[in-house]
Amino acid sequence: MKISSLNIFFGISMLLIYNPNSYSQSEKEIENTIKDSLYIEEVLTKTEKPKILHAEPLFIDLIRDLGARKGEKEWNVGFGITDNNDYVEYLALVEYEWAPLDRLGLEIELPFTIYPSSKNGTAPGSRLNSLKFAAQYSFLVSEKRKTSLAVGYIHEFEMNEFNAYANGKLFIGNIYNPFFVAAKRWGNNFHTLLYTGPLFIHHFDAQSTYTNWQINSNFHYMIPGTRNFIGVEINKEFTQTDFDMVIRPQMRVGIAENLLVGIVTGIPIQRENQRFSTFFRLIYEPGH
Repeated sequence: MKISSLNIFFGISMLLIYNPNSYSQSEKEIENTIKDSLYIEEVLTKTEKPKILHAEPLFIDLIRDLGARKGEKEWNVGFGITDNNDYVEYLALVEYEWAPLDRLGLEIELPFTIYPSSKNGTAPGSRLNSLKFAAQYSFLVSEKRKTSLAVGYIHEFEMNEFNAYANGKLFIGNIYNPFFVAAKRWGNNFHTLLYTGPLFIHHFDAQSTYTNWQINSNFHYMIPGTRNFIGVEINKEFTQTDFDMVIRPQMRVGIAENLLVGIVTGIPIQRENQRFSTFFRLIYEPGH
């Protein structure tokens, strides 16, 4: 028995009329899949050098996107509060990052720490922590494996407390921080990233240098059809005599095409000095 085109059309129409929810759900899934594919395709466009879409951590962020392309740029403004045992610490930062060449990212950052009050006068003095300059180069971008590898270097000229400026002593030391980054995207939505390296801290007064090691692990899930994500950043620091780890659940939400906001909560594993903390990051990508 032959089935006419009219009968097929009539049958499909009746199914959609009697089961609109099924159609709506299917349509939304298709729409989200298309959005994911389009955004990834935009990042991976063949007219430029290869670049993999990776979720970037919000607290200790990267110098620039892995596989950065010439002309990319970004402004970041951050603000945070840390509840210590004896005083409250306010953090603020302004940073500008850009890519002068393909795969090369540069950054200038001004991080501030402010201590409005303390118990028993134990809080340090407020200060501009350092003049921070950084570079990062992505030496491997593998589209097949959805993997990017990079090396970089951060140099910080450590600054004195504001109340010591009158003595003419602005700089108190240097921090030398080479680092390595490895990131992989699993499918379209799951992301992992490792950021690690030593910090060589040199203080002028003591004429000594000591070393801290940082190992930061990151796991993120990007919401289908958006640039928003949820995830966790695990910051670990080793010294000769101590180990500290802070778990930082976080989320990023796009509020405009080129404007994103990140929200981070800090949960220390051992509350020796630090208790809970929060951090907010506003990310603006001009012309992106």
